[in-house]
Amino acid sequence: MTPRERQRGERFGALLRQARGERSMVDVAAVAGVSVETLRKIETGRAPTPAFFTVAALAAALDISLDELASACADDPAQEGPAALTA
Repeated sequence: MTPRERQRGERFGALLRQARGERSMVDVAAVAGVSVETLRKIETGRAPTPAFFTVAALAAALDISLDELASACADDPAQEGPAALTA
């Protein structure tokens, strides 16, 4: 996993944790139809590129739009320099 992938995964996980709020991992995982371990890996950034349908299910369970997730987790070219534009 590259540092860039790790950072993106960490941003995504933090967003999901924030959206989950007081709800338990067990509750959110059950509603989304994913395992608690999958949700844990995503929230901790250990699964930086989860499958689209997993992301879509979590977004629905947490009432977050896919557009919101994508924009919140997009790479920030200003922080990464010119190489980020060609990667």
